[in-house]
Amino acid sequence: MALFNKTISAILPFVPRTLAKPFASRYVAGETVNEALEIIRKLNDKGFATTLDILGEHTTSAEKIESVTQAYKELYDKISEAKLDCNISLKLTHLGMGFDDKIVEENLTQVLNKAQQHDNFLRIDMENSPYTDLTLNLYGRCLEQYDKVGFVLQSYLFRSANDLENYLGKKLNVRICKGIYQEPPEIAFHDREEIRENFISLVKVILRNEGYGAIATHDIYLIDSLETWIRNKEIPRERYEFQVLFGVPMKGRLEQLRDAGHKVRVYVPFGEEWYAYAVRRLKENPNLAGYIIKNLFTKRSA
Repeated sequence: MALFNKTISAILPFVPRTLAKPFASRYVAGETVNEALEIIRKLNDKGFATTLDILGEHTTSAEKIESVTQAYKELYDKISEAKLDCNISLKLTHLGMGFDDKIVEENLTQVLNKAQQHDNFLRIDMENSPYTDLTLNLYGRCLEQYDKVGFVLQSYLFRSANDLENYLGKKLNVRICKGIYQEPPEIAFHDREEIRENFISLVKVILRNEGYGAIATHDIYLIDSLETWIRNKEIPRERYEFQVLFGVPMKGRLEQLRDAGHKVRVYVPFGEEWYAYAVRRLKENPNLAGYIIKNLFTKRSA
């Protein structure tokens, strides 16, 4: 089965988009805003909070960057109009970072202003290491303007513990994830257990202090370990949430967390650039191919 999953993941980049779409639809909420909002509504009805992300990164034209910025601003309007429990995450390379760093700050400010207008939250995603310093600098500037903004730290980076220390305090809102980008061993852990240990350590530092922690993982060991620690330390439930990617199989664990009273947020990506995202997700986790194939056949036989 493992070989089958890896084979599917390897050949997907060469499959026509129309044939690849069933694989992507498992964990991409469609191409349009309306499709995504319908899925958000269904998740809210099941008791899950959500965050929306317009797929795309490394935008290389001023016109496209302006279009993406406008799309995020309009998305805040639509979330508000629909009265959804939903905020927004975005990648700064989607807004021009790496293309024109002056443009990215201007566009990020526009999106932040719209979030503030609706009293909603904005999460600034973390990308690979060449962008870490600028991302943190821009987050700091946003925080000076508006409290409801957060960032992301990756537990496989050596520097994350120091970066966290620099932002500890009541205003801190940080998502902790393992990290998905290929980074050299000079700056990142490559051992699975070291990444896990650092993940747990970062979350504990947040919750021992005054900040808010978003625990973003599909690793059941991490979820179980931190849930037990949170319960034993009697951490208030308004201090943290668990986060997962839309569509990743969790064998009922999300419902268990929700039913136990923990806040659970589903990260929901959508947009026209679904194909590149689908290919990346399957390369990162070939086991998804088996889950998706099984799901397709189950639907057909029902």
